Amino acid sequence: MNKNKKLWEKILGLKGLASVGVTDIVGSGMGAIFWFYIASAIEVEQYGEISYFLGIAALVQTVACVATANVMTVYVAKKIRIETTVYFISLIISFISSIILFFILYRLDVSLLILAFVINDLTIASILGKRCYSSYSKFIIIQKILLVSIGIVSYNLIGVEGIIFSLVISYTPFIFIMIKDFKNSKIDFRLLIPRKEFVLNNYVIMLAANFRRDIDKLLIPFLLGFTILGNYSLALQIFYVLTIFSNIVYKYLLPEESVKNSTKTLKKMSIIITCAIGVSGFFVLPEVIPVFFPEYVDTISAIRIMSLSVIPSNLVLIFWSKFFAAEKSRVVLFSSIIQMLVMIFGVLILGPMYGIIGLAVTHLTASTSQALFLVFSNKIILFRKNNGNM
Repeated sequence: MNKNKKLWEKILGLKGLASVGVTDIVGSGMGAIFWFYIASAIEVEQYGEISYFLGIAALVQTVACVATANVMTVYVAKKIRIETTVYFISLIISFISSIILFFILYRLDVSLLILAFVINDLTIASILGKRCYSSYSKFIIIQKILLVSIGIVSYNLIGVEGIIFSLVISYTPFIFIMIKDFKNSKIDFRLLIPRKEFVLNNYVIMLAANFRRDIDKLLIPFLLGFTILGNYSLALQIFYVLTIFSNIVYKYLLPEESVKNSTKTLKKMSIIITCAIGVSGFFVLPEVIPVFFPEYVDTISAIRIMSLSVIPSNLVLIFWSKFFAAEKSRVVLFSSIIQMLVMIFGVLILGPMYGIIGLAVTHLTASTSQALFLVFSNKIILFRKNNGNM
């Protein structure tokens, strides 16, 4: 009976991984096609401006999500019903943040995008925590279809002003998941109190990680201008495409490790595959970019360098899943702070000195620094654990 149960769990696990994998490949591909279409249709400077506003919305969204997606996924996987409590707190903060940002930027689309980002991140985390991989597939594909269809139509009818609004509209289906979760569980702040350290650590981790992710988009326009940001943003978009596989693995690893399922083989495979992706990107992409994006030739060298960032980024996600699942997030916190500091100093120093090449080197250095810290920290933890057992 136990062997049959383990075999069935393994089959379901592979099915779930395949579901998440196919969905993310198709969904990310559709999203990439949309943003590549926009990049080729508008001026490089305009693409930089859009990236700037997206960075602002994403950073404010990070502040608004008091309990992060990782917290949601881990506890929902462990059948601790914190969904509605997290929704309630995050929605209030994000609504207030949206109003404040509106009076600063006078951009309704950017303010609404904050709410859309919050709803998307938390509901997706809830779905993954429940291991409802078919629902994940359905909603992700619907969102991407809406983005591509509405986005292209609105751009051609309205212009650049309709792009961010289209992104907001594409996230509206996730509201139904949130409403369903509100119906199925009650708001209970007592569930968060005994877990406040893990929640707080994760919040600071996400602040550091996402601040690192978006701070370059906020600093570059003032240091180097929107044109450089436009070129750098295209390089980032290509980097995100190259990390599709790593993100698929992470989304599967986190809930599986939270319930203590074995994932060693998958981790080894992911390292081999991401090394192949990074090296292939280094040699292939510089030949492809001039063909499809002739106005973005300045990104060629940057893309070559940033392709290699796929390798350390995959290692980071592997160790994140391990530490988050065990509710040990301090190491992740310190690694995120290291990455953030490297990124800030790199943008401020290497950016003005070497332009987009300096930004690409900074991106690679930041990812590598974080990965090395996590690898060595894991070895130290295992060493102490083994010595303690002796």
